[in-house]
Amino acid sequence: MKFRRIIALSLSLILGVVLLSGCSSQPAENNGNDNGETYKFAFLPNTQNNTFQIAMNDTLKKLCDEKGYSYTCLDPDYDLNKQLGQMSDAANKDYDAVFVIPVDSQGIRQGLQAFKDAGIPVFNVDTAVSDEDRDLVETLVATDCVMAGELVGKQMAEDYPDGAKIAILDFPSNESCLDRVEGFLKGLGENKDKFEIVAQQDGKAALEDSLSIAEDILQKNPELDAFFCINDPSSLGAAAAIKGAGKTGEIGVYSIDASPDGKQALIDGEFTAVAAQVPVQIAEKAFELAETYLSGGTIEDEYYLASMLITLEMAKETKDSWQ
Repeated sequence: MKFRRIIALSLSLILGVVLLSGCSSQPAENNGNDNGETYKFAFLPNTQNNTFQIAMNDTLKKLCDEKGYSYTCLDPDYDLNKQLGQMSDAANKDYDAVFVIPVDSQGIRQGLQAFKDAGIPVFNVDTAVSDEDRDLVETLVATDCVMAGELVGKQMAEDYPDGAKIAILDFPSNESCLDRVEGFLKGLGENKDKFEIVAQQDGKAALEDSLSIAEDILQKNPELDAFFCINDPSSLGAAAAIKGAGKTGEIGVYSIDASPDGKQALIDGEFTAVAAQVPVQIAEKAFELAETYLSGGTIEDEYYLASMLITLEMAKETKDSWQ
């Protein structure tokens, strides 16, 4: 336990350094886009304590720096009230456009309305706002999370043709994570009834929370065959619990993300399968759409980018990066 906390503290310190160096920028040169226009953008994610959102921030910052745009990132660290406050403040800062990942898809309307009233277009990225709030955003850009879950579910069904006892670590406050679970169950297909879900709990999409929950599940279910987790941090927590129980390789871990850490876990045999989220592609697409919209172009209401199952060879070739 003490060793685990030391690792978590070290990771937090490293992330802190990254955040201090990478969450805002001012244009070095006021070059603008092809039309000579310059913009002021802001990214309001649900956290920066996750390599997925960090990859998006890094990509958006890089693209803004290349065009000479002003750029700011605001981190609420999964605190809805803090995010709503940041949105209210940002609505008074004359941004040309903002990119938003909601902390809570059902609780963000107040902040979205503030942007709407200020005439600032919102580009919803990664996690969708609620259906009722979609009229307050210009478009949604996200990974096809149902597809990602389905790919992992199909792989588990192939690996366990006679069924298995499984546990699910979900994150029910996040719309995209609900979609991943939906896709996973769909992917089990006609063999779904052969799989016994012995536990389904909220791992909060976090390593530490998922680790303690997974340890408890393993103690109560010594015959467990596999975990399905909604992201790599949660899966890494499950893998750590399995390792602590001396059962690495005996209990499968099926994940969604394909982060650098997740790819390494696949290479090391701690993950059985992982489907890709595509934060770099999401950021690039959202940036492109913002420029198109601001220059008077037409954009669609939503864009879902394809997932893929990461092979061992792909993991080795791209282990230090996201898609």
